[in-house]
Amino acid sequence: MSEPSPEAYERGRGMDAHNEVMREIRARKEKHYDPHEPTRVWLDEDNTPDGVYQSLTIILNTGGCRWARAGGCTMCGYVAESVEGGSVSHEALADQIEVCLDHEAENADERSGLIKIYTSGSFLDEREVPAETRRAVAETFADRDRIVVESLPDFVTREKLADFTGVGLETDVAIGLETATDRVRRDCVNKYFDFADFVAASEEAEAAGAGIKAYLLMKPPFLSESEAIADMKRSIRRCAEYAHTVSMNPCNVQRYTMVDELHFRGGYRPPWLWSVAEVLCDTADVDAIVVSDPVGHGSDRGPHNCGECDDRVQTAIKDFDLRQDPTVFEQVSCDCEATWEAVVAEETSYGMPLAR
Repeated sequence: MSEPSPEAYERGRGMDAHNEVMREIRARKEKHYDPHEPTRVWLDEDNTPDGVYQSLTIILNTGGCRWARAGGCTMCGYVAESVEGGSVSHEALADQIEVCLDHEAENADERSGLIKIYTSGSFLDEREVPAETRRAVAETFADRDRIVVESLPDFVTREKLADFTGVGLETDVAIGLETATDRVRRDCVNKYFDFADFVAASEEAEAAGAGIKAYLLMKPPFLSESEAIADMKRSIRRCAEYAHTVSMNPCNVQRYTMVDELHFRGGYRPPWLWSVAEVLCDTADVDAIVVSDPVGHGSDRGPHNCGECDDRVQTAIKDFDLRQDPTVFEQVSCDCEATWEAVVAEETSYGMPLAR
C-alpha cells in the first residue's frame, strides 16, 4: 500500500486523532502483493434464506478500502494486504476471478451455489472495482443461485445491484455496520456513517430486489466484556428489522491496527467465546439468521476462552450457524466459565482486561 492519505471524499468524516494514528501505523507495512492473485479464496457452507449452500468465498485484491487509506477502522488490517498504488485494472481483477474458479474446480465435487465476493473495502465502489469488472462478475456467476457482494452504505445503489438481479441472481449486500450504536461505531471503531445510512442502503437494496447481510463487530476497543455483549444483543435485534442475516464477528487482533497497538501493551483482549455463545443464545428468537465465525479462535490474538475448551465451543458455534438451535451450547461446559462470569460482572472500560 502506498503512503496512506485521505482523499477529498474522506476528509472530516472520522475522528482526526484516530485517523492520524491509523495512517502512521499502516505506513509501516512493507510487504507487496500481486494484483493478479486474490487475497484469499476458500470453500465453506453458509446458511441463507434459501437454505444451506456450499459457498465459494473470494477476497479480491484491490487498491484497498478508501476509508482505510484515510486512516480507517481501528481493528481492520486488511488494507495492509492491498496492492500498491491504490488501484487494480479490470484485466488483473479478471485474472483473480479465474484463479478462484480454478481453486473451486480443483477442490469441490460440484460448483458452489453461493458466491461471496469481498474486497475488504467496497465491491460497489468503482474506484476499487470498475463497473466493467462488476458487470463481468455478474455475467460469470449468472448461473449460480446466490451472490453476496461487500460494500459500505455510500456505494449501494439499485442501478449497480441491477447488474446482478438482472441476470436472475439472488443478491445480497454485505455491509460492515459493526454496531447499531452510532457512538460506538464512531468512537470505538472510527467508522464515519450512521445507522440511518445503513437503513437507507437497505432501502436501495430492497428497491433493486436484493437483500442485506449485516456484519457486526463484537468487542471493539474501549468496551468492556459486558458492554460488548450488551451492544451486540441490542444491535442484532435492531439489525434484524432490515437484514435477513446478521453475522456477528468477534474482534481479532490484526497487524497494522490500533487494536494491535493496544493488545501489545496489555490494553485489549479479544472477546471470550462464552460471550459469543451468550449473544447467540439470547438472540436466537429474532426474525433473522444470526451467525458467527470467530476467526483465530483459541489463539491469544483471536476470540478465546481458557485454551482447553476453545475448540469445543467453536464447534458448537459452527453448529448453531447451520441449525440456528441454541441448545447446542448446552453440550459444552468448562471450569473457565466461572472466570468469564467474573470478568463480565467486574470488568470496566477503564480497567480492562481483567483476564488474558
